[in-house]
Amino acid sequence: MTNFYPFANETDSMGVGDLTIENRVDRISIYGSAQITKDKAGLDLAKALKELIDRTVDALERQELPEKISEAPNDNVDNPFKDN
Repeated sequence: MTNFYPFANETDSMGVGDLTIENRVDRISIYGSAQITKDKAGLDLAKALKELIDRTVDALERQELPEKISEAPNDNVDNPFKDN
């Protein structure tokens, strides 16, 4: 995870367990699932997730933040493969 810097760009993506983490300049997207098992593998996963969250919190705390960012509405596009 040493090369993942939260909110640094629009291109970085990484995996932690079965989770995918995508970097954006205004958000971090995390999706998938993870099971933290009570073993060494679970401990490694928990530590990796903690490092990601700690980096994200640190990045947020170093900035003046708005109450809430505005999100652009999703544009719905007609399915070009749909039969009319």
